[in-house]
Amino acid sequence: MKDQGRSPRKRTGGRRRPNHKKKKHELGKDTVETQVGEQRLKTVDSRGNTQKVRAVKTNVASIADGAETIEATIENVVENPSNPNYARRNIITKGAILETSEGRARVTSRPGQQGQVNAVLVE
Repeated sequence: MKDQGRSPRKRTGGRRRPNHKKKKHELGKDTVETQVGEQRLKTVDSRGNTQKVRAVKTNVASIADGAETIEATIENVVENPSNPNYARRNIITKGAILETSEGRARVTSRPGQQGQVNAVLVE
């Protein structure tokens, strides 16, 4: 699990001693690394009686081309500026460049948080 909540260090670098353990809302969740493949979604409970849909695997992207939106199939991940290993492992994150049936597209959504891949065409 990732660390969430207040830092154990002050601005000056001094140590801040914890006065309580982590509460339920301060706990983090493991990241979902969305891969290219047959679509598989997962719903996760989130704060405030709501749910998040996470895309575990997907092969469909909604691509914006000017005023219209096109459904395209994802072939593979060409480049991922957040992590070069993600491109090799075909992991989709925001900002990743995908090779699709409509051409190259840059991801504008967060598939691990929103459960869908929205993208814009790259010339």
